[in-house]
Amino acid sequence: VQLVESGGGLVQPGGSLRLSCVASGFTFHTYAMAWYRQYPGKEHELVASIYSRGDNINYVDSVKGRFIISRDNTKNTVYLEMNSLKPEDTARYYCNSLGGLGLWGQGTQVTVSS
Repeated sequence: VQLVESGGGLVQPGGSLRLSCVASGFTFHTYAMAWYRQYPGKEHELVASIYSRGDNINYVDSVKGRFIISRDNTKNTVYLEMNSLKPEDTARYYCNSLGGLGLWGQGTQVTVSS
């Protein structure tokens, strides 16, 4: 199993980023997937999830209306479009299955700062 996140970076408040996560080693299209974020010294926090067919999408309240999760099962990829970014969105972002796969990728750092 491998999860490879990309797309993070430094962005000003109000800006946008699009994160990607390419998965391999498991039957991606049968799994509900999710994006998590981790603040320094904290546990992973669930940010958004999407079921296997792209339905049943959920977001944590703090990102509703700003973030959009999507997936492409033909590419084994899940995306997180992040808009109207705030300094409090600064964290390392990871993808994983909704129930967890027993491992984490390296994540991608998102820093929102002027």
